[in-house]
Amino acid sequence: MTQRIQSDLGKISISEEVIAIICGVAATECYGLVGMAPRNVQEELTDLLRRENYERGVDIQFNEDSISVQLYIVVEYGVKISEVARNVQERVKYAIETVLGLDVDRINVKVQGVRVTGAKRK
Repeated sequence: MTQRIQSDLGKISISEEVIAIICGVAATECYGLVGMAPRNVQEELTDLLRRENYERGVDIQFNEDSISVQLYIVVEYGVKISEVARNVQERVKYAIETVLGLDVDRINVKVQGVRVTGAKRK
């Protein structure tokens, strides 16, 4: 599915994959986020075949005048999960509005896991 925008000069079509990549890149820039989690088993299998997959863990739904985004993330152990999720929401919303010029209805963040990184066990 694509998002269509009508202007005086013509039509603009933005694919769902492009929106998902922009959301994924914006989310992965946030502190405390280790990575995006797969939405389902099929996505997890296809990730084995790809190197860079920014649309992983991003689900886009088109509304009449806006879009809704669902993000599945993995956070780093020891960070405040609510702060990381809020930062992800703000950064993704900003990216969608500035890069694509689309209105955002909501951004839901689902924390799928916590990963311990760089810690030494004794």
